Amino acid sequence: MSQVSLNENDWLNLIAGVWFVCCWLGYSQFAKRMAKKTHSLSSLLHEYRIDWMRSMLARDIRVGDASLLANLERSVNFFASTTMLILAGILTVLTTTGSGFTMLEHLPITITDDPLTTQLKFLVLTLIFVYAFFTFTWSMRQYGFCNILVGSAPLHDDVTVDEATREEFALYVAKVSDQAAHSYNYGLRSYYFATAVLTWFVSPWLFAISVAVVVTVLYRREFHSKPLESMIRIKQKKRGD
Repeated sequence: MSQVSLNENDWLNLIAGVWFVCCWLGYSQFAKRMAKKTHSLSSLLHEYRIDWMRSMLARDIRVGDASLLANLERSVNFFASTTMLILAGILTVLTTTGSGFTMLEHLPITITDDPLTTQLKFLVLTLIFVYAFFTFTWSMRQYGFCNILVGSAPLHDDVTVDEATREEFALYVAKVSDQAAHSYNYGLRSYYFATAVLTWFVSPWLFAISVAVVVTVLYRREFHSKPLESMIRIKQKKRGD
């Protein structure tokens, strides 16, 4: 039986790939747990969505609410369409790996890989954008569910619906909207990490550093950004703190 031997560059690529997966999955779990303990964009926006749905139930005309949901859905639709175009480009490169490999070989800043390693890197990019497409389309569907729920919401002067039922309705509609936003966020996160993968074609070391930079950027924006500080202050003012 023939044994597969890995050279130094292969080992670096393997370690960088494992580091990439660990950072992505690790940050996702970390962000979920931290959001339950401290203020984050996702946890704070969930509270604002509940406020939005409570206000929606108190309104007689809800055209503005439907328009807001439509705008959110259009943003997700843009990224879903863009993801399909990117996938088409990557698949085109994969079918012509010989010419793509020759092009990369002539770049002075890249570390020379064998064609199989180059194909694997393109395959990683393909998988990332396939995942992004699924998350964006699922987000679109969930925003569609929100539109239906808003359309079926009880009117503000409907005496057959008590306050407890209205509150429960607002909480659950906000939850559906929150899940749609989470799916959208996962898709955007895929774009961040896909940008880091591009540096893998240059060097596995640069790739590992880029992944760390992406995690740092995501963390700062989610937990220490200026929009977050502003939203916290608004929430505190509303509560009278």
